[in-house]
Amino acid sequence: MKLICEDGRYTLYKEHEVIGTAAVQDGVFSALEIAPAWRGRGYGSYLVKEILRSGGGLDAKTASLFTAPLPDSEAGLALARKFGFVPAGDRLVRRRVPDLSAVQLCHDFLQMQLMPGGLYLDATCGNGHDTLFLCRLAGDTGRVLGLDIQPQAVANTNKRLQDAGFGAVGRAVLHDHADLGALVQPGTADCVLFNFGWLPGAEHAVHSTAEGSLPALRSALAALKPGGVLAAVLYSGKIIGDGEKQAALAFFRSLPLTQYTVLVCEFANWASTAPLPCFVIKK
Repeated sequence: MKLICEDGRYTLYKEHEVIGTAAVQDGVFSALEIAPAWRGRGYGSYLVKEILRSGGGLDAKTASLFTAPLPDSEAGLALARKFGFVPAGDRLVRRRVPDLSAVQLCHDFLQMQLMPGGLYLDATCGNGHDTLFLCRLAGDTGRVLGLDIQPQAVANTNKRLQDAGFGAVGRAVLHDHADLGALVQPGTADCVLFNFGWLPGAEHAVHSTAEGSLPALRSALAALKPGGVLAAVLYSGKIIGDGEKQAALAFFRSLPLTQYTVLVCEFANWASTAPLPCFVIKK
């Protein structure tokens, strides 16, 4: 079976025979047809699924919108419902918004709080996704520094920044975030971001701990300027336990209200081990 798309027209082949066609432009289905001899065998589902996939409709991290005419048969309506299309006036509509995650919540919060041109620190740069986000936030006039204790993480991050065209804005260095203060002058940073846990794709035995994270959090607060934001995602689980998470929470809750505003965001209907986004705004 082969599916070919040319200028929004999809053609599904079974060996050399055309068994299905569809026309979709910018998420708008204008036609979808399966040859009568091939109906009822799942080919319509396959065609719709692949069209949605190609347009980002199956990516939980991507917003998407697809529309289609109202079907003139129960079978067509059942197929549409199978993939989440619902009637809306004289059309079918399938709308998806990205799933909310702890990391995405951190990014959204920082976007609301910060302006381009500042000094941003990624204290646990990992594979560089957060560092790249900070570079985009900082803009051409900003500066971003990423830290990690694993050489592979530093290499991955610097490559990601170079590939994305942000090599002049940000860089990653091999450094323990517990000694963050050695790299940054007090009161100069607009943001410090922590995504605790382990390096994705690496050995889980190497992960952050309370012994290193608490000094890092203290150093991060010292590095922030008034109005600066510390954002941290805390983790717990079978491998890493919950010692770091509980120690960080106790530290955040002990901060004086006269100097800091602390926000802990709990996903109320998630598991108790779910990632926990936390924010500290320095007054």
